[in-house]
Amino acid sequence: QVQLVEAGGGLAQAGASLRLTCASSGLTFSIAAVGWFRQALGKEREFVASLTRFWDGGDSTYADSVKGRFTISRDNTKNTVSLQMDSLKPEDTAIYFCAATFGSGVFTSPGQASYWGQGTQVTVSS
Repeated sequence: QVQLVEAGGGLAQAGASLRLTCASSGLTFSIAAVGWFRQALGKEREFVASLTRFWDGGDSTYADSVKGRFTISRDNTKNTVSLQMDSLKPEDTAIYFCAATFGSGVFTSPGQASYWGQGTQVTVSS
């Protein structure tokens, strides 16, 4: 049974940094495309960042709203995926979800996900 567990959320001031980590049991991240999505209160879940499968190049893709501020990475030895969030803004406030899919290509739609974590709250104050 696959489980994805996020950690690292919390409260931060605007301009600060947070680092989210997603650990997996039952799934080796290197064989999957992995991504981070977020859902703000009253809004739909939206794409944040993703990596293609390791053997597809492990290429990163970012939503325009986070490009240049967030960095996604995968540690194959620890089997974790991280999201480094710098220069946080109040509009980054949301529940952040880790997700994975076995599909090839770019992973940007929630509908592509095969597995989801339970989410971790990120709150950015102004």
